Amino acid sequence: MSQDQTRILQEQVLAAAADGTRLDIRGCGSKRDLGRSAAGAPLDVTGHRGIVSYEPKELVVTARCGTTLEELEAELARRGQMLAFEPPRFGAGATLGGTIAAGLSGPRRAYAGSARDFVLGTRVLTGRGEVLRFGGEVMKNVAGYDISRLMTGAWGTLGVLLEVSLKVLPHPAGELTLVQSRGTADALEAMNRWAGRPLPLSATCHDGERLYVRLSGAASAVEQARAVIGGEPLEDGAGFWSDRIREQGHAFFAGGTPLWRLALPSAAPMPALPGKWLIEWGGGQRWLRSDAEAETIRSVAARLGGHATLFRHGDRTGPVFHPLPAPLLALHRRLKNAFDPQGLLNPGRMYAEI
Repeated sequence: MSQDQTRILQEQVLAAAADGTRLDIRGCGSKRDLGRSAAGAPLDVTGHRGIVSYEPKELVVTARCGTTLEELEAELARRGQMLAFEPPRFGAGATLGGTIAAGLSGPRRAYAGSARDFVLGTRVLTGRGEVLRFGGEVMKNVAGYDISRLMTGAWGTLGVLLEVSLKVLPHPAGELTLVQSRGTADALEAMNRWAGRPLPLSATCHDGERLYVRLSGAASAVEQARAVIGGEPLEDGAGFWSDRIREQGHAFFAGGTPLWRLALPSAAPMPALPGKWLIEWGGGQRWLRSDAEAETIRSVAARLGGHATLFRHGDRTGPVFHPLPAPLLALHRRLKNAFDPQGLLNPGRMYAEI
């Protein structure tokens, strides 16, 4: 069945290449409101699904792009393991391919690593109709260019992800979420101070009034860190991080005001921008709800050594991701031309020029 699905997708891409039809790669649609608006004939990848191989002792799993995160994470949980980058779903049918193509990571990202850090290998269908395999199923795979990680976060503009091999990790033995009242500046200082110590941090969040800190690891290490950090235990810590933060069910994310994602140095001061803030990743990820001009937000973020992305709402026909310097944009164009010379796959999904 998997070979049949691969052949079907390959034939669709070859047909599109023959007549110049642009293609819009589609899974369940959970990421449709992220990135720039897509245009093109739909290329449905949901039928290409299933776990190809899983080696719990080796901490490696390979699955097809249409496999849902729900299915994949349930299988890992049965063996006491997890996706360490804690990807958001933003929809019940969210697929592995869409998650990796968007490069999405959740609350654990600052302490465990990003989606890109756990991608070991990929099998990709290019805009030329070629099926190529990159990387492997081991961490020490250093031959050639690291194309697998290049595909992570490329939003399907370089190729259709057919299969992805991932490094997985065991569930922590103990986990605890602490909450304490702190102002924004105080919270930033505390998160950066704790990050410099050997504490089992796995998530942090400040909502403007309260600072939430998750500890994960050996039970003894969690208890020792609890004494250092202080605060009150949160009764439903798991639900807070999964539903309110990872899946953006927190009241902060409600409404239609443009939602901006600012990536900044963790110790950077709060940007002088109007709006409401929510801080994650020890200060490295700052969410902003604001009607301020895009140029103003991006200019302020750049001055602080970071960048800004229009994550949701607002105008998705114009620039959504932080504009690239001319040399870097030229490099992106050369990569696009190498994998998809006719510009068939998800054109304009990241930048209008590619």
